[in-house]
Amino acid sequence: MIRVDDVAKAFRIPEEAMHTFKERALHPLRRTGYHTFDALKGISFDVKEGEFFGIVGRNGSGKSTLLKCLAGIYKADQGDIWLNGRMSPFIELGVGFNPDLAARDNVELNGIMLGLSPREARSRYEHVIEFAELEEFQHLKLKNYSSGMYVRLAFSVAIQVDADVLLIDEVLAVGDAAFQQKCFDVFNRLRDEGRTIVLVTHDMGAVNRFCHRAILLERGAIVAEGDPEDVANHYLELNFTGDGDPGVRTLGASPNGSGTARIREIWFEGENGKRPPVHLQGTTLRVCARVEFLEDAEDPALTVVFENWDPVSVLALSTARDDERSGHFAAGEQAVFSLEFTNRLAPGRYSLIATVSRLGRGLEILDRSEREVSLVVQGSGAQGGLVDLPAQARIERSVDSSRAPVGA
Repeated sequence: MIRVDDVAKAFRIPEEAMHTFKERALHPLRRTGYHTFDALKGISFDVKEGEFFGIVGRNGSGKSTLLKCLAGIYKADQGDIWLNGRMSPFIELGVGFNPDLAARDNVELNGIMLGLSPREARSRYEHVIEFAELEEFQHLKLKNYSSGMYVRLAFSVAIQVDADVLLIDEVLAVGDAAFQQKCFDVFNRLRDEGRTIVLVTHDMGAVNRFCHRAILLERGAIVAEGDPEDVANHYLELNFTGDGDPGVRTLGASPNGSGTARIREIWFEGENGKRPPVHLQGTTLRVCARVEFLEDAEDPALTVVFENWDPVSVLALSTARDDERSGHFAAGEQAVFSLEFTNRLAPGRYSLIATVSRLGRGLEILDRSEREVSLVVQGSGAQGGLVDLPAQARIERSVDSSRAPVGA
């Protein structure tokens, strides 16, 4: 359905731009220098009919530029793009909406702009409003809509177009959680109907959930292509190893407790003591902390709390179990505290709160590190919870006694 062959796109960026006639009149002979930014460099790939194809990459990698070249918004400087069938772009939801018109006028006008006939646009109005859940607001002008209502209406219009190829750019985060689930149901339906869909996103969960294949862009070039899970793992590694390993952190010297001890370093280990940038679900995970004791300490313990980005405390672990004693540590001594477990955390990024404390008359905090270290978890089996626990599943058919054979 789509073939992209050696496509390149560059932009000329002025080093000093003139924004007013006054600037140009005062400096008529000033020459503005330019430098070239290569947004795409020799991109080539194919998308088969009925395929859900993902395009992922970090900010500035060229994803949206590539999608706009596919949509014909940008003209490629080099290479060729072939597209077979009718195309509908989900690039900028609500483009063409008039805020001074009510929902009906905007739905009909936007539907016509997306390729529907006037009769088709009018006939689908009721379904659009019903899907957007805006029945009681349909007579309001769009300038009185909230941002969520606005994009819900725009999304509802866009999915009415009977296109063979859909180009989608980061529109899965539309509305509240219930409406997002409706969007997911729509994409599942479109995929089951055999529509060809190209999705640009930062959401690796969506890539694993929907896509048959994916590519990873970095600085305008394809650096990975193939299975969505492999591409998603490569994306996370690229994202979190470019600026250093987020799972290893040497901490400063400022005490966050009594000053008796200092957490000097925290890191995460996987199998065989390795320190990968991304940790997979179901594998062994070990969190380690190197602690230096500045004064004598009796029976210290390490407690760690994993927080997601909401932030919600997802998991808490401690080396102190059943009043177990860790012993005496002298001033100047160092020790590595570690906690090992099977990683059942849901895919995502977590920050760590680590505390070294000891039990005396009360809980004495010797030192504390708050959200200075992060952990990235990747997995394709996310069920939507905070953790993904294995469970034994069983289905038993009930026996209808009225239909049981005689003597059964």
